[in-house]
Amino acid sequence: MTPHDTAVLRVAGRPVGRYVTRPELPPRLAPRPYLHPVTTLAGTAVTELSPADHIHHLGVGVAVPDVEGSNFWGGRTYVRDQGPTELDNHGAQRHTAFQLRDPDGFVEELRWVAAGAELLRERRTVAATELTDSAWALDFTFSLTNVTSGPLSIGSPATNGRPGAAYGGFFWRARKEDSAPDVFTLDREGEREIHGTRAPWVALTGSTWTLIFAGATEQTRRDPWFVRAEEYPGVGSSLASEGRLPIPAGETAVRRIVTVVADGRISRLEAASLVRKAVSP
Repeated sequence: MTPHDTAVLRVAGRPVGRYVTRPELPPRLAPRPYLHPVTTLAGTAVTELSPADHIHHLGVGVAVPDVEGSNFWGGRTYVRDQGPTELDNHGAQRHTAFQLRDPDGFVEELRWVAAGAELLRERRTVAATELTDSAWALDFTFSLTNVTSGPLSIGSPATNGRPGAAYGGFFWRARKEDSAPDVFTLDREGEREIHGTRAPWVALTGSTWTLIFAGATEQTRRDPWFVRAEEYPGVGSSLASEGRLPIPAGETAVRRIVTVVADGRISRLEAASLVRKAVSP
């Protein structure tokens, strides 16, 4: 792989993330750029790539299971009244160029293509910032512009008839350990209590690490959290939960998620304090 195919994120001179722009993946995995490995400042990996339980989970990135019927998530497609179904409908996110590239971040242009047609054009802005000597923040913004001549919409298995499966959008596949991670918000605890709800932030705590996901804009905070802990550890922000997300021709949908990556098991009060420090107004 050439240097042009990867970008290394650094915080205070330390590498904390590797961004792969042109992965060599089969179409069924919905090829797309991703961050992996992502590590704490002490070097603990907090992402997984193509784990056995879901080989289409690719570290940290943007994945959407239904863009006008095209699958940009990977794997099977949920079909109403039929269930998960193997379809030849996978799209790909294609890296076009870096508009900006620094040791602590980048601005990237991407094309979302399916069946030979470009559906969306994305601008992705990623920045890594030191918060403390044991925590840093990954600031991730994506803007999806409809470049077709007509309206399109983004859906999820939930909007296609599968309750509780509103995944699609920013998604972080976390490190799987022998025991499931703890999940909490400021006032709730546990996967069942938090999954599908709205909260300013949600934390996932493993054996020696903590991830705290925060919606960094008013629009992003309206999206429910998709949370998995028992089956596998992962957190996403749902673009399409109660209904499909329409994007008219020429219009743009923007979301911003800031993730605190910390060493150790962080308490509620510590998490709230780190989020305030990480999310600028």
